[in-house]
Amino acid sequence: MVDLEQDVRFIKGVGPSRVEILKKLNIRTLEDLITYFPRDYEDRSKYKQICELQDGETAAFKAVIQSNITENRIRKGMTIYKAIASDGTDSVLLTWFNQTYIKKMLKPHEEYLFYGKVKVGIGRKEVQSAIFELENEHKNIGKIVPIYPLTEGITGNVLRSIIQNGVETVKGELIEDLPEEILQKYHLWGMNEAIPKIHFPNDASDFELARYRIAFEELFITELALLSMKEKGKTKDVGIRFSQKGRVEELLKSLPYELTSAQMRVWTEICHDMESTKPMNRLVQGDVGSGKTVVATLAMLKAVGNGYQAAMMAPTAILAKQHYLRYFKNASTIWYPL
Repeated sequence: MVDLEQDVRFIKGVGPSRVEILKKLNIRTLEDLITYFPRDYEDRSKYKQICELQDGETAAFKAVIQSNITENRIRKGMTIYKAIASDGTDSVLLTWFNQTYIKKMLKPHEEYLFYGKVKVGIGRKEVQSAIFELENEHKNIGKIVPIYPLTEGITGNVLRSIIQNGVETVKGELIEDLPEEILQKYHLWGMNEAIPKIHFPNDASDFELARYRIAFEELFITELALLSMKEKGKTKDVGIRFSQKGRVEELLKSLPYELTSAQMRVWTEICHDMESTKPMNRLVQGDVGSGKTVVATLAMLKAVGNGYQAAMMAPTAILAKQHYLRYFKNASTIWYPL
């Protein structure tokens, strides 16, 4: 059985030199590595002919290097490398800046795969800082490539290689957390299929199915945790039982509108919970502007009217001020900006 808690330094391609860099990405263990999911994907699997390349597009193409690699130092600290490549339909100027390895890596009269952003000038197409590799490699071109959040000191190519090594390390050895009946009922992949495919999908359906599988488990476990908390809450000591009195009517009369049927239904449910001895733990869900805040305010006033304290928190200072001015300015409240 693979140890998911093993230090990431022991994964091929990491070592002591890259451990600190990976820590900046919160990658410390093998599990951290294989669950560092892509933020996006680039489809580099489809090739275009050079004559089809359009200004501003990012594309993959095959071409043969037609010239020697030229090296020009245009100023201190800036050297530009250039080459002409062709696929028989048209030619393209390839340029790289301060990449000394270019002269060693690219050889005239050999075919390579290229991927980069196209710029069409007067009489010539140009691609700057193109990614390239031999046709039989297919490491970063010729397939769908995952794009990861990066930090200083590591490139996308290097991180992809390290993650691929991590995925190979756990291949077929991940423990399945979901019961087989759940996998079958919801047509879910197992984790041994989902983890490799979310990183290195063969097509769009691969990463959609992999993402669905992983997201399902996260929500499933969260729901189980909430249900567990709810069950534990039933066995706790008797909670506060609020009476029907309160200052709710004052607010309802002051509103320039009547509550909707949905608001009244939710408020009735909240009243029922507050007037019982069962502790209430409730999430009110609704679109922006649907009236959640006024329902929360009613619950607060019911608590205050029964001699207890209530507090409302808001995610921003601006929203906190809006709530204060709208609902609480004339009430006996103290606003504490966080």
